[in-house]
Amino acid sequence: MPAPRHWLVKSEPDFFSFADLMAAPGRRTMWDGVRNHQAKLFLRDGMSLGDGVLFYHSNAEPPGVAGLARVASETYADPTQFDPASPYFDPKAKPEAPTWFLRDIEAVEALATFVPLATLKSSTKLSGMLLLQKGSRLSVTPVTAPEWREVLRLGGLKAR
Repeated sequence: MPAPRHWLVKSEPDFFSFADLMAAPGRRTMWDGVRNHQAKLFLRDGMSLGDGVLFYHSNAEPPGVAGLARVASETYADPTQFDPASPYFDPKAKPEAPTWFLRDIEAVEALATFVPLATLKSSTKLSGMLLLQKGSRLSVTPVTAPEWREVLRLGGLKAR
């Protein structure tokens, strides 16, 4: 069995924050609404049950990593793609051939110290992190094991 991988997912805290995830029933939610094909492939084909997740607050002041979560389900079709009332509705998607997928994520714990984007950028150990690359706007990105350990260290937690 391969070792767990690590990921970063972005959410706007005004829409859904890490505190909202902690307060969700079972501290768990569907990670829906991914509408970028590369992010979809990371989510659908890259993630595995039990992988670690850094929960990042985007479009916030300041943006940064707020907490830890884990992948809590296998991949399944994102139901919002079939719902005309949803902002994530995709008229081309069909239940028999879905276009968009999701996984559930489950909160593990808040970081002892919120890690702002400026702190991430100032760490030489994170210089290759996909989140920090010019033009990177994906809502789901892989995180290397050394990057994972560095973000946890910056956030006041021991690597796991």
